Amino acid sequence: MTGLRRHPLAWPLAAVLLLALGWAALAPLRYANHDQLLEIEQGTAARRHSGDQALMLPSAIRLTLGVQDVLLLRNRDTMGHAFGPVLLEPGQDFRLPFEQAADYAFASSAHGGREVVVTVVPLPDPGWQRLRWRLAALVHAVRYLKLQPPSAA
Repeated sequence: MTGLRRHPLAWPLAAVLLLALGWAALAPLRYANHDQLLEIEQGTAARRHSGDQALMLPSAIRLTLGVQDVLLLRNRDTMGHAFGPVLLEPGQDFRLPFEQAADYAFASSAHGGREVVVTVVPLPDPGWQRLRWRLAALVHAVRYLKLQPPSAA
């Protein structure tokens, strides 16, 4: 405890941290819409046919009932792609809603025929469940963060 007495900002920082954790645990979950986007970028089929295995498409997607429970599939490629039973033509969007919490596996031609697992979780209750949900959503977002090269000036 002597360490906290030496730093005058320790108590205010601890109070701010506790307030942030309280907000994360109790604040309602709100999003502008219920869609979670999975976009197949232009050139995906060409890169896959050339043997490029570094496609930047997630192999796992996490949805939450009542928050983001619709998978929005968007094909920006010049070729059609299959996602499970859905065939997406070039430039086409398709909304795939989910109504039950479960794991769903879909074969995806954009992923080289591999499976994409869509995990649908129930809406978390306020408290520890909501705090864990927010932390898991943050980890998932960072893990599948879309990397972009720096633009040439």
